[in-house]
Amino acid sequence: MTELRKDPITGTWVILAEERGKRPAPPEKYESIITKGGFCPFCEGNEKKTPPENFALRVKGSSPNSPGWRIRVVSNKYPALTTNGELNPRGEGIYDKMNGIGLHEVIIEAPIHATRITHLSWDYIPDILEVYKNRLFNASKDPRYRYGLIFKNTGISAGATIEHNHSQLIATPVIPITIAQEMAGAKKFFDYRGRCIYCDILYQELENKKRIIIDGKSFVALAPFASRFPFETWILPKKHCSHFTSIKEEELLEMAKVLYDVLKKLDISLEEPPYNYVIHTAPFSENEIAYYHWHLEILPRTARLAGFEFGTGFHINSVPPETAAEEMRSIEI
Repeated sequence: MTELRKDPITGTWVILAEERGKRPAPPEKYESIITKGGFCPFCEGNEKKTPPENFALRVKGSSPNSPGWRIRVVSNKYPALTTNGELNPRGEGIYDKMNGIGLHEVIIEAPIHATRITHLSWDYIPDILEVYKNRLFNASKDPRYRYGLIFKNTGISAGATIEHNHSQLIATPVIPITIAQEMAGAKKFFDYRGRCIYCDILYQELENKKRIIIDGKSFVALAPFASRFPFETWILPKKHCSHFTSIKEEELLEMAKVLYDVLKKLDISLEEPPYNYVIHTAPFSENEIAYYHWHLEILPRTARLAGFEFGTGFHINSVPPETAAEEMRSIEI
């Protein structure tokens, strides 16, 4: 059984998951099916090598856990949190803990062995985003879960142990501290100004344009003012919305194009870097929130975090966001 323990000083929750320690160690290099002798459990035809699928976009008439799928969702074989059981929150002296209950899914984004989302044809991307929306909505129906994070790890140094293009969902019984801090800061601004700080950021960035990468009809890609990583990029909807699951079909299409174009530009500029991306959205239990604005953060992993960063929470960024945005804008795709 996994367990959640709360740091009594910072309020950060830690997941203790012994079973996850049994997963294969990150490789020094990928053993691709493209190379001699490689094997990939995520490729079409190897469905029996993964847990049974929880959801799939399939060719009409094809059977679950068999070929004929376009996007396939399975439980993580080595989950950080488990679905069976009750939370049973309890104390141990000054400490708080609960059972490690949650949902951990893998979203396999194509049946072909593509190693980056930009190696897929563009028409996959709207479907991938639609599956993200579906899985978040599905997780929100379980009253044990308070938050769901969609994230992608691309490249070994970004934490991907399998190179086949995939993302993950982890739904947690607590609101992660990063999200709680974002929401607290946004609410403080709203209580003082009566406006969403993310909307204000959008207005200001669109006016001065120095950090804008893509200005679309409904979405903006920008380099944030206090970028933590070289070429860090955020994608935000222009229309205020606190929940990613509220996105409409036509908005998914435009967001897909902006996301695809940004990742293409990053691949060209940084020669296919490792990266993570995450979708920050409001907690499941909240209705539409006037002070919070969902967004997607892309975090290239071109620099390593070391003692100073871990010891202080500071990030040292060697590329100003204005420089990164200018270079990204100049790349034609």
